[in-house]
Amino acid sequence: MKKVLFYFLFFPIFLSAQINESDTLKVKANLSLTGFWQGGNVETLIFRAKSDLSLKLHEKWVFKTKNSYVYQEFGKDKADEDILSLNFLYFNPDRKIYPLVLGFISTNFRREIELRSLVGAGVTYQILNHKEHWLKFSISSEYEQTKFAKTKFNLSEYNGRQSINTFRSTFWVNGAYKLFEKKVIVNHELYFQPSLGHSNNFRWQADIGLELPLWKFLNFKINYLHSCESIVIENQKQEDSMLSFGFTLKSY
Repeated sequence: MKKVLFYFLFFPIFLSAQINESDTLKVKANLSLTGFWQGGNVETLIFRAKSDLSLKLHEKWVFKTKNSYVYQEFGKDKADEDILSLNFLYFNPDRKIYPLVLGFISTNFRREIELRSLVGAGVTYQILNHKEHWLKFSISSEYEQTKFAKTKFNLSEYNGRQSINTFRSTFWVNGAYKLFEKKVIVNHELYFQPSLGHSNNFRWQADIGLELPLWKFLNFKINYLHSCESIVIENQKQEDSMLSFGFTLKSY
């Protein structure tokens, strides 16, 4: 039984593949609920929930929201409890170039981030927009507020501050490609966020997936996630990475 639970942990269900806001469908939604529990000598609890929703509000407006929640507990000691909400409003996303407004909220227990919020605006350029593959480049500017639980950091110049606020630029590269007669699907979401006022304050993330279609609504998936933050609480590592295997379930 423990082996079965172990497989569910490392082979979770991914129901939230990238949604293209330029798609003609009025509503696209995904939902993921995964978990792992083990009792006895080693008590472990892991719960993950993730949802994606793209909604065509008007002929020219599209709202997209991506939300996730992660909780991890080992031996009754909490290891993670993270919330992430990414929200976008697009105007005329069927065009080659279109504007966007964004608002993000997140927390991160392990990095001791009590609350982070970003509000900004930008523009997207569609390099490719075909049924089988699409590629987009976006640039945006945001104002970010981050409140930490501690005030001692890896960069001493920030010591004593519980909140670190800054204006940022974000460079995004998103895409998905169906290759070898749709037998292989590659998708990626990459971004780099430098501070406009402090060169040592930046972050970046690479989220890359490889999918093998098994059925119209089911793909086998290999996913690699790597993230980096330049400013972290003292003695924390700046980089995190995760390699996971699972399945993608789609309603479209």
